[in-house]
Amino acid sequence: MAIQGPIPIAFEHVFPHGCYLVGEVEQVKDFTASTGGRTVFAKDKTTGELVWQVAVMDADPAAKLAQKTVAVKIIAPVQPVPPTPTPGLPITPVEFEGMTVTPYVHQTTGRLAYSLRARSMRAPRAGAASTKQTGAAGKEVAA
Repeated sequence: MAIQGPIPIAFEHVFPHGCYLVGEVEQVKDFTASTGGRTVFAKDKTTGELVWQVAVMDADPAAKLAQKTVAVKIIAPVQPVPPTPTPGLPITPVEFEGMTVTPYVHQTTGRLAYSLRARSMRAPRAGAASTKQTGAAGKEVAA
């Protein structure tokens, strides 16, 4: 099979209605390497860069409540900086670049889930909301 590892995917296919930051950017811990009170942070197996994580809310009105908030991991050498909040909005819109999706079987539920990764995040492009597609209901995403 030609597909091995993370599958490249466009932001618009993952979040056709956009998404919003609902958490802080946090460094991901490597729980298997951390021992005896010594914290080791995760590194990407391919690039060796640090792994960061941010929670986002999917703006898809058809998404189930349990699937509204998902984690996106960002592979970067330094902590990514979220976009500047938009005046008048209580939450910050965000877009991710260089996204990949990795399907896996969730250990607890035995169901198909997806891990989302990106190379960077930024404020949405001007006019991007008017070009968004509709649909994409029923995603199950876990990270």
